[in-house]
Amino acid sequence: MTRTVVIIGAGVIGVSTALRLQEELAGKGDQVVLLDRKGVAAETSQGNAGAFAFTDVEPLAHPGIMKQAPGWLVDPLGPLSIPPSYAVKLVPWLLRFWRASLPDRYRASIVSQAALMKHCEEATERQIARTDGEHLIQRLGALRLYDSEAAFRASKHSWDLRDEYGIDYTLLHSPDEIAEIQPGLSRHFTHGGFTPGWHSTIDPKAWVEHLFAAFLQRGGRFEQAEVRDIAASDDEVVLKTADTTLRADQVVVAAGAWSHHLTKRLGDPLPLETERGYNTTLPPGAFDLRTSLSFGKHGFVVSPIKGGVRVGGAVELGGLELPPNYKRADNLLAKASRFMPGLDISGGTQWMGYRPSMPDSLPVISQSRRHKSVVYAFGHGHVGLTQSAGTAELAVDLLQGRKSLIDMAPYRADRF
Repeated sequence: MTRTVVIIGAGVIGVSTALRLQEELAGKGDQVVLLDRKGVAAETSQGNAGAFAFTDVEPLAHPGIMKQAPGWLVDPLGPLSIPPSYAVKLVPWLLRFWRASLPDRYRASIVSQAALMKHCEEATERQIARTDGEHLIQRLGALRLYDSEAAFRASKHSWDLRDEYGIDYTLLHSPDEIAEIQPGLSRHFTHGGFTPGWHSTIDPKAWVEHLFAAFLQRGGRFEQAEVRDIAASDDEVVLKTADTTLRADQVVVAAGAWSHHLTKRLGDPLPLETERGYNTTLPPGAFDLRTSLSFGKHGFVVSPIKGGVRVGGAVELGGLELPPNYKRADNLLAKASRFMPGLDISGGTQWMGYRPSMPDSLPVISQSRRHKSVVYAFGHGHVGLTQSAGTAELAVDLLQGRKSLIDMAPYRADRF
């Protein structure tokens, strides 16, 4: 008897999951259907920094971070900000975020994130090979920059973590050493750390479209539709859209920052929040960028995208409804022009995306607490692209009822 599996969300997580499942079910007659309200890579997956950041294992919630909370409200252009009009609504999430920053929970999150990152790195290489996707990958490493000896010393813990998990890096102790990797930076930056294992895609939207094309070639089906309601029983999952009712044997909720609207209807009111990220993409020729750059305490990155330069990042905890504050993008671009004196900031295109974030910086990759026929795959924060191929493999394991290569307990929906 043939089965139908529906994947809700055609961002990089949903497309990767649909592709992996279609590869596994090929020839069995089962149908994989991918749904999205806007289209393929039409939301956050199209405009991110394009990085596969497997070297980043430290959660956003770390011991002492809540001491900085008052500044989040008073500095709307800071690396992490909360619009005052959204602050009250955010309180329940912030309480969980504070608990996640306690030393024992913080350490547990690092261990779980490191395990997931290792799996995702291996899964990504499998995905690249299976889809002949190497032409869309650039293996340039990443350079993290510090503008003082004190800032560099304060980062020691993060480099010690890389040592602990066998992540290769080189520390740099002068502007001249930095210039050997990336010429043209302000000599204001005195220290750095280079991680050669960091790589990226030349264009995150093109990467998702590449995976989507492979999904269709293998027999997958796509429908543009917004799922407005979801209900599950022992026999089926029923999805209601504006125009029709769809019935499936299994469903994966991979709708990014919108996922919690659906999980709540299934009895899982999960604490998903939105880290709004801003960037500006400059055209080819803007700067001779030879690696990805991360500017330490300033909270933003500079990435090579489509032959040009993408300047963006930082965190604004502002939900899904508030209008964009593009002054944040302007501020990041102004900083980049100071830090990269030869940067041509003309002709840029601004963008804002919604990163789906859980308080402990770990995604939800789990069956629904009440309905085993529904699998959740969302909440990856800054690292959705990074963890997409690995999440896809783990989600398919859950759909197929088999044991995964890593311990799945840290990513359960019922951990909150």
